[in-house]
Amino acid sequence: MKIRIGNVIGILLMAFTLNGCGKNVDVAFITDMGTVNDGSFNQGAYEGVLRFTEESGKTCRVYEPDGASTETLLGNIKKAVGDGADVIVCPGVLFEEAIFKAQKKYPKVDFILLDGAPHDENGTYLTGDNTVSVMFSEEQAGFLAGYSAVRDGNTQLGFVGGTNEEPVIQFGYGFIQGADYAAIEMGVNVAIKYCYANTFLEDDNVRNMTAAWYKGGTEVIFPCGGAMGKSVISAAEETGGKIIGVDIDQSRASETVITSAKKELGNAVYSELKDYYNGTQKGGSVLEMGAQNDGIGLEMENSRFENFSRDVYDAIYEQLKSGRIVPYASTAYGNTSDLELINTEVYYLELKNNE
Repeated sequence: MKIRIGNVIGILLMAFTLNGCGKNVDVAFITDMGTVNDGSFNQGAYEGVLRFTEESGKTCRVYEPDGASTETLLGNIKKAVGDGADVIVCPGVLFEEAIFKAQKKYPKVDFILLDGAPHDENGTYLTGDNTVSVMFSEEQAGFLAGYSAVRDGNTQLGFVGGTNEEPVIQFGYGFIQGADYAAIEMGVNVAIKYCYANTFLEDDNVRNMTAAWYKGGTEVIFPCGGAMGKSVISAAEETGGKIIGVDIDQSRASETVITSAKKELGNAVYSELKDYYNGTQKGGSVLEMGAQNDGIGLEMENSRFENFSRDVYDAIYEQLKSGRIVPYASTAYGNTSDLELINTEVYYLELKNNE
């Protein structure tokens, strides 16, 4: 009997989730709107939990909230605390307000917040002594994605973000700037369709819209929105288009994935859990993950580029790492109007039902 590698990963995730269940939980992992095997952000972070628990013998349990409101997320945090969790891993900006409240309410529990910083509803930020925020330079990862797409020979691109939250905007803005940088180097003009889907879940409207983009000449789309990306993959498979994956290596998801803009989520979670149980974790701090500490990058080993080479990748990565290239990372607008571009035209679109 043949078993696909992707299925094996799903089976392993399920097995570890079930085996970790019980009243005495050491490490709790709470997903955002997606599932633990979404093939993107949640899964990448959870793989770091699995790696740590396999090595340490600690138990883990997954909680998948039925909703994304602060109160719903706090309810799941309460369950994890009741199950005896020492440390709770929470991925994404949806947890920012929940962790702000939880870190004070449960001072004996530690929190690892990925891609977010705790704040209240009024925008007052505070990272408690029992919380570590892990932030990634999405604009750098996005820059590499856009740069590689154009250097590979593509000039008609697309970006679809889940929502206009800060990490998503930074991915998109980096993507545009990387494409423009490569376009200037190559002396070509680039056009980019840019849209927010307002969902992190699979969606027929997203599939229909991106299928229309492909049929209209778009060559590569960069979807950043968890399981929403599966809808774009469906459109790519239907039309012969190409995808750049996000967060983790998504090459197994489809032959249409030419590379992935990665955050080293698993490594970051593994490292923080190890520090916690070693007693060396620095609570109340923000850990910045970028090119400077190899916290982001493009998937090259499983890439499907036609022209973009490892040598060219290493050269552009070194420029990010050294600070010679610093992509603009503001998220004040999110509609691309604040970007100064030379060889790239951006068409900002709003997704409508049945578009």
